[in-house]
Amino acid sequence: MTFFAVAPGGPLTGRLSVPGDKSISHRVVMLAALADGTSEITGLSDGADVAHTLSIVEALGAGVEVIDGVVSITGGDLGSADGPLYVGNSGTGIRLLAGMLSGLAFTSVLDGDESIRRRPMDRVVDPLRAMGASICGVDGSTLAPLTIDGGGLHGVEYAPPMASAQVKGCVLFAGLSADGPTTVVESEPTRAHTEELMAAFGIEVTTGPGGVTVQPGRPVAFTHRVAGDPSQAAFWAVAAAIVAGSEVVVENVYSGPVRTGFVDVLARMGADITHDAATGDLTVRASSLTGTVVEAAEVPGLVDEVPVLAVAAACAEGETRFCGVGEL
Repeated sequence: MTFFAVAPGGPLTGRLSVPGDKSISHRVVMLAALADGTSEITGLSDGADVAHTLSIVEALGAGVEVIDGVVSITGGDLGSADGPLYVGNSGTGIRLLAGMLSGLAFTSVLDGDESIRRRPMDRVVDPLRAMGASICGVDGSTLAPLTIDGGGLHGVEYAPPMASAQVKGCVLFAGLSADGPTTVVESEPTRAHTEELMAAFGIEVTTGPGGVTVQPGRPVAFTHRVAGDPSQAAFWAVAAAIVAGSEVVVENVYSGPVRTGFVDVLARMGADITHDAATGDLTVRASSLTGTVVEAAEVPGLVDEVPVLAVAAACAEGETRFCGVGEL
């Protein structure tokens, strides 16, 4: 058994940046692989999950080169890989890739570690089959590994039974290769990364109260800087809020809709916290926190930050309740 000794520290002060947003990084890599030409990406997440997605698009035939922090991906001519495509333990990766691969006219096998093999895949398999995809898996195709015979998809209007940015992203990626428009109807807003990036990279996207619609097509090659990951910034924000005398600025944090709910929760608890949407700078100063209630409707915008918000709750005066976190 390994033991760690932690000594009390002083105030946290200064400016820092965090790695690129993981959710955005997955999507940017996949869109670059689908685009004709070479895309250049800076700030890409350097975590294992995104590394697996990079390896997968390379195995499918995309050219991948990394020089001085710039990731260049040459896409557009993808084909079947020599073996299974391994996502590690990335739930985002396997679900988004299932959508992309369902639209490509070759056979692929998506697999991951033991944790991925226990995670439910029916929530993406069902809508993809409704679009015409041929997908086989374990236990009634509800578990990985998934064998996907891609191509021949039809546009659909799909309303997920529960709000999920992963399911929405999966269906929209499949919609790029469908024979007509594809719409995802949302009962509650979820992270908008997929539709934002598709629109930025040349896909015809319509958003409104009725959901998100994509037209079939290929993205154009692009240059993109991935903004800092709010989930990682949240740890610094909580630390600064609870350690007396602290003042921390986290630079270039993604500020899109339904992604920075943790900022609202901390502010509600009394934290001195501001997020500049123009620069992405997140400024936090030490504060006296009080308990709050995080409603189920808020959870899609902060589900990854619930654990660190629980730390803030432990240091707050009074009770904090988190509702609707069964999917955590």
